[in-house]
Amino acid sequence: MATVTCFITLSLACLHVTALKSQLFTRLGDLSYSSEPPITYETFYFNQKIDHFGFLEDGTFKQRYLVADKHWQQPDGPILFYTGNEGDITWFCNNTGFMWEIAEDLGAMLVFAEHRYYGESLPFGQDSYSDSKHLNYLTSEQALADFAVLIQSLKSKMPESPVISVGGSYGGMLSAWLRMKYPNVVVGALAASAPIWQFPRMVGCGDFYKIVTQDFAKSGQNCAANIRSSWKAINNISSTASGLQWLSEEFSLCSPLKAKTDAVVFKSWLQETWVNLAMVDYPYEASFLQPLPAWPIQVVCKHLTFDSKVSDYDLLHGVSQAAKVYYNYTGSSSCLNTSQTATSSLGALGWTYQACTEMVMPMCTDGVQDMFEPEDWSFQAFSDECYGMFGIRPREDWAGTLYGGKDISSHSNIIFSNGGLDPWSSGGVTTSLDPPSVRSARALELKYFQEWIEKAKTRSGQTGSENQL
Repeated sequence: MATVTCFITLSLACLHVTALKSQLFTRLGDLSYSSEPPITYETFYFNQKIDHFGFLEDGTFKQRYLVADKHWQQPDGPILFYTGNEGDITWFCNNTGFMWEIAEDLGAMLVFAEHRYYGESLPFGQDSYSDSKHLNYLTSEQALADFAVLIQSLKSKMPESPVISVGGSYGGMLSAWLRMKYPNVVVGALAASAPIWQFPRMVGCGDFYKIVTQDFAKSGQNCAANIRSSWKAINNISSTASGLQWLSEEFSLCSPLKAKTDAVVFKSWLQETWVNLAMVDYPYEASFLQPLPAWPIQVVCKHLTFDSKVSDYDLLHGVSQAAKVYYNYTGSSSCLNTSQTATSSLGALGWTYQACTEMVMPMCTDGVQDMFEPEDWSFQAFSDECYGMFGIRPREDWAGTLYGGKDISSHSNIIFSNGGLDPWSSGGVTTSLDPPSVRSARALELKYFQEWIEKAKTRSGQTGSENQL
């Protein structure tokens, strides 16, 4: 009997990570619970086909994957398989504490598989990003096929071990899609902060930024309102050379602002900063994107309590102090770099290409229901920007066609877990279920894992008996 797909909404924003760059989005994933358990693993490489779906390109590349089998109960202990995001797999491995925490309870082997075109898993080596011809095989479909083939290879050596896929954010999308597309390969999936509906005509283009704004509005009096006012203040002050110099010094920028166009980049950098804070607003100290205090948005908002009569200069002084909570909480940074908002372990260029092909995620702001400057979503403008960068145009509705859009009721054994403060929950699968704590959510996820594992073992045993007969 098929099991119903499960939905869990957490009361804390703990299952997500993303970075957003203008209209070209860099999505990163994480199940960043505490990673206190010791992390030790072995590194392996697996020969993958460059093209799983055609027959002309017959080349191969080495896909990196990491294995931790300290707690694996041979011969039939389960395998928790992390579906790698757009970045170096060691970084995700070291920041995915949940898998490490439950490995002993489940007697599980942990496998972290790197996504093609990221980290060391480069199909064409140094030429992988040289042009669109070489980037042509950077798709979610090819990545899912990589995972499925790798799992089948692992299963050939441990056929009795059921496999559960696990992933966060884009990796969570892949985890869910792996179960949907290859139910013969994985018995279930945990898709944390997985915005599988953040595609055209599935959710409102402004929903993401509304949640970001709500996070700030709930964290301090006048906080979101002052950020909304800050854009006009920046425009006013950046209109003169002396104003640009003041902004550069006030924000301790590594590269001074010299022109009005620099101010546009500066505002984009600040916008991304507030978005990142919404995605890592954890109730404990963490350093996933940057070293941050517990509930960092509350700390940020302490600098933004002004009333509406505040001067532009006083307001932006508060904004600079707020930004430094994110970029210089430890006090170790001598200046702030507006060209980077998150760790360099993430593959920004690769995700930009994916966003320009099949991962088209509409975003817009109106400056009323959110705290950002108004910006409409225009697929044509987005497509033109992609064409200018890569010489290719995105397929607007392909993800919905490929993965079923909102019609996923026929799929089973998938946990969609979303943080209530996570802006990516706007495109995630959610219901009203709201466990009282992250700990109870983990226990529920573990319970489902155990059920799936037992059912898989029962089926395996029955098949074995039938074969003997």
